[in-house]
Amino acid sequence: MKLTDFKVLTFDCYGTLIDWETGIWQALEPLAKAAGKSREEALADYAEVEGAQQGKTPGMLYRELLTEVHRSLAQSWNVDLGEEAHTRYGNSVPEWPAFPDSADALAALQKHYKLVILSNVDNQSFAGSNKRLGVTFDAIYTAEDVGSYKPDPCNFEYMLEHLKQDFGFEPGDILHTAQSLHHDHVPANRFGLARCWIDRQHLRDGGSAGATKLPDKWPEPDFYFNTLGEMAEAVERETG
Repeated sequence: MKLTDFKVLTFDCYGTLIDWETGIWQALEPLAKAAGKSREEALADYAEVEGAQQGKTPGMLYRELLTEVHRSLAQSWNVDLGEEAHTRYGNSVPEWPAFPDSADALAALQKHYKLVILSNVDNQSFAGSNKRLGVTFDAIYTAEDVGSYKPDPCNFEYMLEHLKQDFGFEPGDILHTAQSLHHDHVPANRFGLARCWIDRQHLRDGGSAGATKLPDKWPEPDFYFNTLGEMAEAVERETG
């Protein structure tokens, strides 16, 4: 199997293209510091609370869901920063930075593939992030469009249906490219999709899971890179 066997790259965004842990921490830091929580402790708590909220309110817009997550964390940490702090956190996604290599790597990859987003986000929030990524994606499928959050299989069903309907792509044309094992690699594997793991957290080398839950069993990816830039360089080598 080669990287150039595929016609379309489907991407998770937050954690893969956007440095969501840095963005989360910068926005969450006032609350965490008031609670005496370290970054590692805060992100671990965040992962649990966000996942639970997504399961409880799958149709809630992501920016509103983040508001609820911040409120829940404040309550569990016994900190009161006021309602405005919850709303401000919910609206922080467009401020989250892109990884330094994302824009250049996407521009290089777009020479060879259609580029598609499958993300646990609302459309308004993603529009802010998209400005940081510097490319026009061929399709964008969000939790707002689907009405559920990954790893719910409905998100992948929606993506596969629309890629077939709108572009004529079959599952064998798709390489799903993502950081999160829990949100992306486990469900993509169940659908038989080829997968490229962008291991931003260096989990394979013992890195911290941070704000991302880990599955009990790690699915083995078809391709592995630490950064998207490394993947783009590998594609360029294959294409000569």
